[in-house]
Amino acid sequence: MKWLSHIGRQASRLAAFELFRYIGPGFFVTVGFIDPGNWVTNVAAGSNHGYQLLWVVTLSTVMLIIVQHNAAHLGIVTGLCLSEAASTHFHPWLRNLILGSAMAACISTALAELLGAAIGLQMLTGLPLPAGALLSSGFAIYMLYSKNYKLLEKWIMGFVSLIGLAFLFELALAQVSWTSSLKGWVTPVIPLGAMPVIMGVLGAVVMPHNIFLHSEVIQSRQLNLQGEAAIRKQLKYEFLDTLTGMGAGWAINSAMIIMAAAVFYSRGIPVTELSQVTLTLQPIFGSLSADVFAIGLIFAGLASSVTAAMAGGSVFAGIFLEPFDMTDNHSKLGVYITIFGGLAVLLLLKNPFTGILWSQVALSLQLPFTIFPLIWLTSSRKVMGTYANTPYGKSVLWLVGLIVIGLNAALLIDMFKS
Repeated sequence: MKWLSHIGRQASRLAAFELFRYIGPGFFVTVGFIDPGNWVTNVAAGSNHGYQLLWVVTLSTVMLIIVQHNAAHLGIVTGLCLSEAASTHFHPWLRNLILGSAMAACISTALAELLGAAIGLQMLTGLPLPAGALLSSGFAIYMLYSKNYKLLEKWIMGFVSLIGLAFLFELALAQVSWTSSLKGWVTPVIPLGAMPVIMGVLGAVVMPHNIFLHSEVIQSRQLNLQGEAAIRKQLKYEFLDTLTGMGAGWAINSAMIIMAAAVFYSRGIPVTELSQVTLTLQPIFGSLSADVFAIGLIFAGLASSVTAAMAGGSVFAGIFLEPFDMTDNHSKLGVYITIFGGLAVLLLLKNPFTGILWSQVALSLQLPFTIFPLIWLTSSRKVMGTYANTPYGKSVLWLVGLIVIGLNAALLIDMFKS
């Protein structure tokens, strides 16, 4: 019987190795929604409203899993990223509207990523914000010129792990009300004046550029050219990859709000600047806690600046029906537009914290221009063949899209009222 046990263990090992061959894109995308934009919106949510807005992270993550799952399917089955598919199947005017707004979303994202890394560097070293942002830009461009998806995936997974450890450390120091946390995760509450923060959290989690990026990263494997068996195998593991990556992101985003609620809201301290976080943490928990927060923010900014630039390159190249490739001029131009566009806006900001917050609100306003084209593409038998969405799948996606529109409408109503 020992040989049966040995064969069983070998089979388990082989299954594990097989799984790790397909894991990666989900974590690559995860770093996009634990970026500095999330840090700002989550700290604002926790410091101003305690544990009450944890439900927004839960709802946003569920929506994100559904949308990213479909974006990945598009890339696996067609061998096209979302940008290429939009250029192939939509009229030029609609393509330009979709992809033009997506490029604006990439620039808005890059603004938050570069500024977040620069703020972290300033907290840790005193480096001026413009210099820190330039260093972050250089890092992003250097990483993309490595032209190695696998290397980038490993870097990103490492950064996600380090950010997660940083917040585990912060939570271990804080006195958390886990009863309030559990209630906050599942009880929808909209406190007075909270709509901009709610929409900021939504935009920071269900990020438009990340939807384009996931389809790009996963289509780069070109499994559609390897036959039906390869497609089915990737589809089998893709959901687990997406679920694992997004689950890690949900935990880290939740930890940010919980930490802010336990440390700042409980003491009546509303946070209006990220640098204020370290100034408050230091006298309460010591200098190490402030340094860990700053280091985590740097890692988040550096990693997500890479993914934002790559998304911009992918969207721009897709306009010309080309995949992302750093040897191609269209991809390079898309990367430069994203990075230097973000830098240009950054230099005009008077209040970095408010600038990052509203950049995430802008992402939520762009979401319908990404989600509804994705629904059409992944539900079309012309595009997806036998892998097109079922009526149930389409219904779930439409529900997600309608929730986004409803929340956007609530935000606009709230803004006009005030």
